[in-house]
Amino acid sequence: MSQEREDFSKFGKSFQEGLCQLILADRPFADQLFEVFDVNFLELKYLRVFVGLIGNYRQKYKVHPTQKIMHSVIRTELKREPETIQVRIRDYFARTISSELEVEGAKYIKDISLDFCRKQKLKEAMIRSVSLIKKSSFDEISKVINDAIKLGSDNDFGYDYHMDFERRFEKKERNPVTTGWQDIDQLIKGGLGKGELGVCIAPTGAGKSMALVHLGAQALKEGKNVVHYTLELADTVVASRYDSCITGIGLSNMVPFKEKILEEIQSIEGKLIVKEYPTRSASVETLKNHLEKMKVRDFSPDLIIVDYGDLLRPISSAKEEKRHQLETIYEELRGIAQMHECPLWTASQTNRSGLNAEVITMEAISEAFNKCFVADFIFTVSRTIEDKNTNSGRIFIAKNRNGPDGIVYPIFMDTSNVKIKVLPPAGESVDDIIQGAAKKQLARLKEKYKDFKGEK
Repeated sequence: MSQEREDFSKFGKSFQEGLCQLILADRPFADQLFEVFDVNFLELKYLRVFVGLIGNYRQKYKVHPTQKIMHSVIRTELKREPETIQVRIRDYFARTISSELEVEGAKYIKDISLDFCRKQKLKEAMIRSVSLIKKSSFDEISKVINDAIKLGSDNDFGYDYHMDFERRFEKKERNPVTTGWQDIDQLIKGGLGKGELGVCIAPTGAGKSMALVHLGAQALKEGKNVVHYTLELADTVVASRYDSCITGIGLSNMVPFKEKILEEIQSIEGKLIVKEYPTRSASVETLKNHLEKMKVRDFSPDLIIVDYGDLLRPISSAKEEKRHQLETIYEELRGIAQMHECPLWTASQTNRSGLNAEVITMEAISEAFNKCFVADFIFTVSRTIEDKNTNSGRIFIAKNRNGPDGIVYPIFMDTSNVKIKVLPPAGESVDDIIQGAAKKQLARLKEKYKDFKGEK
């Protein structure tokens, strides 16, 4: 039987170049692979030298090199190599590394290379075991085999303080998605960032769903892909609200302007998927499964909207308190945002104290105050009866991990065409507004009962 050549030659040049690129770019993968890797597995000499430079640097400085560091290493450490090898390494680095292109089929390359290298280590251990059978105990032989099996297994224990030193100085990309409100974007550094959870808190009828549609529509206008989960309204109703928000056409006038709406939305580069679930029928796992199915169809969301989190079905036991169930749901929603590396907006309903409040603070949040802890950004929408009649209201920044909070903004909200504008702050504090509202209420009561007091 012919013996299989023990290197990566059968996988081709592009596979090996992709592997070397991943070794440099992915430190946890490099840690895992180097336990079982031999540079002689690489068929091409310039790749063997290239990976050898990475390994030498890691061994000497106990730090994984960055692309910038590798550029310097190549310039200074290649002098001993033939000119042809130097040229090929520089060409390879410039072509596939410094361009920062993603490696095509990265997961396949990682899986195949790890499987190949681990099998080679296991084969070596088995050959050693044959010579140990006569003179060693079973436990010693077993240890040799087990140690070989453990090599190359997933050993990403987390952020290594020394080995990952350079990562602390890399620029972190939040990739924020705009809210469409300039003042709010300035507060949160351009919008809600990837992996972040934003929550809109409002009483029933105040416009939570309208606010979420506004946020989704602004992302669409920026060419982003949006997934909007609705657990309360029909998918066509939500889609019509997007039509109105984008075009400015009133919800009551959609039919006569059907052609105009179609013409306007066709110019939008972003894609919107509205998925409807009956109230309390979908759990966070349901959303995860749906997102995975879309991923298979090459649809990756840039923004996820859940209208709204309180209406998701908890997976935990029915005996568990509702506040604990809600807390878990919001934690898992943030997990979805982190998993898909995009922002996630949802909403929460206030308790009775928020129904006609001038400003809604987090004290008015319904059921589970702990769900505030996991959110990165929270704003509340308050609209009294008088506000609704005058298309006005207030937004209060209740929590902001990326900037200041406690700021009140007056808003213009026209629910007939899903138009929401954040106006410049008037400089009033929450206490000022509440005290002012109390004085107005007292004045109204005095006016109402002054005649009765006179008669008495």
